[in-house]
Amino acid sequence: MTQYKAPLRDIQFVLHDVLKVGQHYASIPGYAETDRELVDSIIEAGAQFSENELSPINRNGDEEGCHFADGVVTTPKGFKEAYKKFVELGYGALNAEPEYGGQGLPASLGIVVSEMNGTANWSWAMYPGLSHGAVNTIEAHGSEEQKTTYLNKLITGQWTGTMCLTEAQAGSDLGIIRTRAEPQEDGSYRVTGTKIFISAGEHDMAENIIHVVLARLPDAPKGTKGISLFIVPKFLPKADGSVGVRNQVKCGSIEHKMGIKGSATCVMNFDGATGFLIGPPNRGLNCMFTFMNTARIGTALQGVCAAEGSFQGALAYARDRLAMRSLSGVKAPDKEADPIIVHPSVRQMLMTQKAFAEGGRAMVYWLSTFTDIVLKGQTEEERKAADDMMSFLTPIGKAFLTEVGFEAANHGVQVYGGHGFIREWGMEQIVRDTRIALLYEGTTQIQALDLLGRKVLQTQGAMLRQFTKIVHKFCKAQEANPAMAEFVTELTRLNQEWADMTTGIGMKAMQNPDEVGAAAVDYMMYSGYVTMGYLWAWMALAAQEKIAAGTEDVAFYQAKLQTARFYFKRILPRTQLHRAVIESGMEVLMQIDAEHMAF
Repeated sequence: MTQYKAPLRDIQFVLHDVLKVGQHYASIPGYAETDRELVDSIIEAGAQFSENELSPINRNGDEEGCHFADGVVTTPKGFKEAYKKFVELGYGALNAEPEYGGQGLPASLGIVVSEMNGTANWSWAMYPGLSHGAVNTIEAHGSEEQKTTYLNKLITGQWTGTMCLTEAQAGSDLGIIRTRAEPQEDGSYRVTGTKIFISAGEHDMAENIIHVVLARLPDAPKGTKGISLFIVPKFLPKADGSVGVRNQVKCGSIEHKMGIKGSATCVMNFDGATGFLIGPPNRGLNCMFTFMNTARIGTALQGVCAAEGSFQGALAYARDRLAMRSLSGVKAPDKEADPIIVHPSVRQMLMTQKAFAEGGRAMVYWLSTFTDIVLKGQTEEERKAADDMMSFLTPIGKAFLTEVGFEAANHGVQVYGGHGFIREWGMEQIVRDTRIALLYEGTTQIQALDLLGRKVLQTQGAMLRQFTKIVHKFCKAQEANPAMAEFVTELTRLNQEWADMTTGIGMKAMQNPDEVGAAAVDYMMYSGYVTMGYLWAWMALAAQEKIAAGTEDVAFYQAKLQTARFYFKRILPRTQLHRAVIESGMEVLMQIDAEHMAF
């Protein structure tokens, strides 16, 4: 099994050559002291932790899984020890506010560390990942007393957090949840109900677990307008902040899953558990979106991790595995056959993995720079524009990157051939671990509806235009640059086609709203391919500028240009298939009555 090696050179390329994070941080007063030396030192230390602590226990976590006995969950061997070191190194506190024990560094720097952790061991990375969402939610919506009580322990990692949304009858449709919260005379609430699919709901890695729970008040209106949000600790904190008595919340069981077996996915029973309202009554879903958006960006990152991890394994194998001779002539005359990396069909899979891993990395890192502005931007106008961009890009990042990450993971199995189907090589684990990313935090279909229905059509295309203007300005700026013509010509055409296609869908939807549902997934994939196309054009320009400046690392930048060309010639044309499907409309989907789908 290939051990993870952090792609530091590519990470530095995206941060410094493309996004120019030094200038970005300097423009935000709260992050102005985050210079290149600090950035590189953090990611280099993070790489060592991921490579030396997390990667070696990745397969063990999959083989052993979590253990459950009478409400107690024990994580796989090595998980608890790795988490202790993670806390000691201060990684949990990286992005949090110094006021509550954080280091106050940018979110876009934290996402880099999260990527390395996740590629090395996604199951393990889910435990601290859930805590980030709890921290963000309490920071944004909690009372001062709640912030004082919970944030420091969550930020340092002494305690961990969860998000408790899903119920057996209520997945993405949260308007039909049944968990109830009854007010008590002391201002607390008795929370009663059962939540399922709760990641990190119970484990042995921290002394307390803080559940962020959706529930209904007795007089709540029906639907999503009647949901409130509560903090429900596993152990109730004492006045001095230490752990007190056990609350009436218990893990009823853990799921037996296809993948991410080292991550405990729990059924949580709240039996009159003491909870504390966070945010206004009946506004819980609005507050929870802080948590959900954090989780969705983290899930988008899982697609990048899958592509990177499978690419590393497949590339190493393809360089060594001998099979047949090249059709254009012998490439390894000293060996009995040529390495499979010389075969075009294998190259197609490897280059697809590489394009999705590196393009996805650029997309998530770029998306996270808008988070920096939302949190610390100087003006309200600046923060609002960044928030709108995040709202538009988040469903694309979550859905598109997990879809193509899963594709890349499957290519990893295919490159290995029969060995890819064998557990010892690690490729099939990436497929199993990644499959969930297309489901949780809103399935691909839900995210696609959010993108097309809410973010595009309901804003009369305003959010789309905000993004296409960025692409348009980039293409216009390179109009006179012949070296960029192979990228900007097609990108300009697609940018206009995207707008025209959106108008067409909107016209159809005025006659029948189901046209939105029929077009949504293909529209999302089209949007993802164009968005990544913009990022690959941006990376190609950065590479050209470095080569023109006389860099000593010419081979690296040439590889960037070659990968950009591959993306534009071999992957970006997929947009035309999605356009054709969208234009075919919904009629063919609905012609067969539901009762006659099978005979």
